[in-house]
Amino acid sequence: SAPMVELMAKPASNRFYSPLVLNIANSEGISLSELERIPGTGNDGRVSKKDILQYVADKKAGRVPTFQPAPVYAAAPQYAAPVAPQQAQQPIPQPAVPTEQVAPNEPTVAAPVAPVQQTVVAQVPQPEATPVAPASAPVSVQPQPIAPVYQEPIVPVVPAPQATYHTAPEPLIKSGTRFPEQNVVANTAPMPPSPQAIFAQPSGKYSDPSMVTVTGATEIIEMDRMRKLIAKHMVDSKHTSPHVTSFAEADVTNMVMWRTKVKNEFEQREGTKLTFTPMFVECIANVIKRFPYINCSLEGDKIILKKDINIGMATALPSGNLIVPVIKGADQMNIVGLSKAVNGLADAARNAKLKPEDTTGGTFTLTNVGTFGSLMGTPIISQPQVAIMAVGAIKKRPMVMEGPDGDTIAIRHMMYLSLSYDHRIVDGSIGASFLTEVAKEFEKWDINKQWFHYL
Repeated sequence: SAPMVELMAKPASNRFYSPLVLNIANSEGISLSELERIPGTGNDGRVSKKDILQYVADKKAGRVPTFQPAPVYAAAPQYAAPVAPQQAQQPIPQPAVPTEQVAPNEPTVAAPVAPVQQTVVAQVPQPEATPVAPASAPVSVQPQPIAPVYQEPIVPVVPAPQATYHTAPEPLIKSGTRFPEQNVVANTAPMPPSPQAIFAQPSGKYSDPSMVTVTGATEIIEMDRMRKLIAKHMVDSKHTSPHVTSFAEADVTNMVMWRTKVKNEFEQREGTKLTFTPMFVECIANVIKRFPYINCSLEGDKIILKKDINIGMATALPSGNLIVPVIKGADQMNIVGLSKAVNGLADAARNAKLKPEDTTGGTFTLTNVGTFGSLMGTPIISQPQVAIMAVGAIKKRPMVMEGPDGDTIAIRHMMYLSLSYDHRIVDGSIGASFLTEVAKEFEKWDINKQWFHYL
């Protein structure tokens, strides 16, 4: 509209208007020229929201005279002639007599005009004012064209519905600057998200935090029977045993190299896979023989030392639950026997084929948290045992190696070990010493170990 065009034009003065005032003026059909006439009560005489709303109300009530722009005059060759009112713009003819028709304007109040004329005759200069050539040389007088004069027509003001306006969050800005048309009309509904906010990411996720909706939805899942038993067993263990955890680091490079060298032949010959678990069990069983208090239980004030070494191995089930089948007589089997026992119990556990006797009688437990990528853990003792060991993930790291020619740096396969033990029976010296010996047993694994005998 015409008022909007004028509001966006360069202001005629240095007066400042807020975006809110400019938007109200635009919606009410108030031009910038009329806005300049409104007295302001704000800082430095600025027009506030209150001022323009009062002006609009007074204008609708007829208390403010209709605003009329000043008349515009066209310049003739010798003098300024007033523009004839209420005339449609016509092209300038080229008559024999030097006459000119002036483009009219349409102001609401007529300025001084020529008496009942629609054209203005350009006067040729008089002889006394301008020398004229002799009669033998006629003079051709060409009138100078008058530039068309344009003026924005006054658009009738249509009363708009009464609206409530928010206070613009931006500071006062000088008029003549284009503003986003927002936060003007009161609206309790949230503004719709912009395409940039919705599709800023290929996934369609919002880039504007204000657009995120939190539902607070939850899901209630009943524990199954096995999970209830595990939960009770873990809580009872914490209530029964004061847990202490020690940590150690082992260089298992020899184990890794030996397994890589023989695993294919081992599987073809024995019909079962060679994993690290039976290798760990063999080393642990050898060290337990030297630390009998690791392989015991407590009943009241009596310590019961177990002569059998039955090592349980924590196994994760497809359901997410945990079960601990027991490798009985682990110290009496070689690596082939341990591999078959470990794989057989693990398969039975995953297929729900374990027998009751397969999960009872354990004297020590091993859990391999490295299977899931964990570096170490602090496991909970399986009652009535007094200790449990966790082995972490095997990682390659640069290590300082001592040799006869000095120290060197080499890439080694390293693993963290942790031992949780019942401090009522196992003191820190016994627990830490046992863990250190297990780490040494891992490190001195024979890289040329024979795992079968020729007949």
